Amino acid sequence: MKRAKTSKAWMKEHVNDFFVQQAKKEGYRSRAAYKLIEIARRDRLLGPGMTVVDLGAAPGGWSQVAAEKLGGKGKVIALDLLDMAPLPGVTFIRGDFGEACILAELKKELGKYPPDLVISDMSPNISGIGVSDQARSMYLAELALEFSLEQLNSGGNFLVKVFQGSGFEDFLRAMRTGFDRVVTRKPEASRGRSSEIYLLGLGKRG
Repeated sequence: MKRAKTSKAWMKEHVNDFFVQQAKKEGYRSRAAYKLIEIARRDRLLGPGMTVVDLGAAPGGWSQVAAEKLGGKGKVIALDLLDMAPLPGVTFIRGDFGEACILAELKKELGKYPPDLVISDMSPNISGIGVSDQARSMYLAELALEFSLEQLNSGGNFLVKVFQGSGFEDFLRAMRTGFDRVVTRKPEASRGRSSEIYLLGLGKRG
């Protein structure tokens, strides 16, 4: 009963949410699009000619923003465990990022063009068990960081969603060893009560 009430309250808040309404009005697939728009504008992350990898892409809000900013010049490769409806200018790979065969497919798609930017909004399926959810969330962030440090162009950037909690400080230290500068971002479209924040690694070290 309590879960039903909570779900109903969430749905009401979601329907009335400014960014949900805005996404419908402007044709974005999710309210999350505005998180990337704000960060990309502030930190000048996106521009024509870039190669961008979007991890945890479905339903495609971030890929939409990236493709728009690239203006048909460049490459966006999106990956998710869930299916995603096609988007102009976006190559989609469906699969588990943790599986070697999917990672190999992503690397093959990149070919000779290492990414200039990796963006990751990946989240595990939430079980409601805080310790377990945090561990799984950090594991996905670590996979994304490992990929970025291996694949990014020298000087490339990495944006990742993390949740503050166990493992966060260790992850932040690991990012700082791989990038010239690491900053935290909490975009306006991020719900205030959520412990999610975005870490942005600027200038991958050669």
